[in-house]
Amino acid sequence: MAEDNAPPEGAAPDWTISQDWASYSAGEHAVWDRLFARQSRMLPDRVVPAFMQGLDVLRMSKPGIPDFDELNERLFRATGWQVVAVPGLVPDAIFFEHLANRRFVAGRFIRTPEQFDYLQEPDIFHDVFGHVPLLVHPVFADYMQAYGMGGLRAAKLGMIEALARLYWYTVEFGLIRDGGDIKLYGAGIVSSYGESLFALDDPSPNRIGFDLERVMRTRYRIDDYQQSYFVIDSFDDLLRQTRDADLGPIYDRLRGMDMIAEDALLPTDRVLHAGTQAHAFASDR
Repeated sequence: MAEDNAPPEGAAPDWTISQDWASYSAGEHAVWDRLFARQSRMLPDRVVPAFMQGLDVLRMSKPGIPDFDELNERLFRATGWQVVAVPGLVPDAIFFEHLANRRFVAGRFIRTPEQFDYLQEPDIFHDVFGHVPLLVHPVFADYMQAYGMGGLRAAKLGMIEALARLYWYTVEFGLIRDGGDIKLYGAGIVSSYGESLFALDDPSPNRIGFDLERVMRTRYRIDDYQQSYFVIDSFDDLLRQTRDADLGPIYDRLRGMDMIAEDALLPTDRVLHAGTQAHAFASDR
């Protein structure tokens, strides 16, 4: 996230800019279409059904990069959310303020063909394809707003890093139970072809039952696939645990605790799969 609260030139005080949809080139639309086709083919049996329903409600199968004006008409009717364009990473306070008011910030740029499989900074495909379909789901939409409101409180208490770990392991890289199966829902996974396979199928990562305080203590990787994934029971349970929890005492306890390593398994964990960590070992050599 950006550290300076002053918006860049051309941005509004809340850091929003025009998407300027008409300026996208045919090549940029083609990159979106290739990414969309690849993910939409492989996800139906792997992602939580609410994600595919969101794609349908928002008509995201329409060719080309979505026009936020059209997208927002359907999204706002569904849950009162809207997508706003920003020039890049935004300060924490701006990010939380937008979420608390049911606005999801999205970068307007799209990766180049050379970055097709990986780029470090999230682009419009990650932000819109990965995040926005689940904002059609009423409970997940409420969770995102509750997270933004919690972020504003955490900032005053100096606990943004703990809350960032919650976002990472739920909104970005979360797994969810669906009947007897485990499915994907985190945007960082569903927008990545490789991680969509790795998170569910590979023996390398741990898969652990979600526990709020445990998640807020756990380090994560920004440079590779995750070494541990946390599995929620439902969006209702995720919302209940975060919105109804008294985070003040949790923050007080966290201040006196060491962080947990990315690959660690604790005696108190509900371990659904103990990973071999083979991928991480190979990557770190």
